[in-house]
Amino acid sequence: MIIAIDGPAGSGKSTTSRAVAGRLGYVYLDTGAMYRAIALAFIRRGEDALPGAADSVLPTIRLDLESGPEGVRVWLGEEDVTGLLRTAEVTRMSSRVSAIPSVRRFLVAEQRRIVDRQAARGRGVVVEGRDIGTVVFPDAGLKIFLTAAPEVRAGRRAAEMRLGGQQADDAAVQEDLKKRDRDDSSRAVSPLIPAGDAVTLDTSGLSFEEQVELIVGLARERGI
Repeated sequence: MIIAIDGPAGSGKSTTSRAVAGRLGYVYLDTGAMYRAIALAFIRRGEDALPGAADSVLPTIRLDLESGPEGVRVWLGEEDVTGLLRTAEVTRMSSRVSAIPSVRRFLVAEQRRIVDRQAARGRGVVVEGRDIGTVVFPDAGLKIFLTAAPEVRAGRRAAEMRLGGQQADDAAVQEDLKKRDRDDSSRAVSPLIPAGDAVTLDTSGLSFEEQVELIVGLARERGI
């Protein structure tokens, strides 16, 4: 069974999805980390986020994710790049490369491959991203669209950056999130929109535990 959790940056998708997966005994798949890994590959090769560059970068990429007690680890080839994916440079590049159609096709295929592998093992999966319920897994058993007020999302993202040892100004982070929202919502391929049958959940006034409980409750109501 698949639970799809979509939403804009800073809405709490990653932490919430991880906790929901833990509560239900499911595997957690962080698709945003996959786009960040592609962005890192572009940066390392000195390539701009252009379709022509993708044609040369993507064939060189061997990507894998491992879900464990300490979270999801992301591998490029033989290298664990998990700790390199939350920098401001990678964040900006990931938003740009995610608009390239060939990148999205490549990662949609990878996401389906990983979920199919888990399904073959009898495992349910919580998948989070921006087009999971609309494009990647339109038949997911439960679709959630997480959102929150811009200032709340910016505060969360800035706190996350500081925990990672980066400097962060809340106002600057909020402006960056506004730009990402515009880019994600207006792109021609797989724009950020709620699926027609998604449950929209505004987490602005919710505690972390409250939002996890709501989603777990919805999953259990549907027999997931």
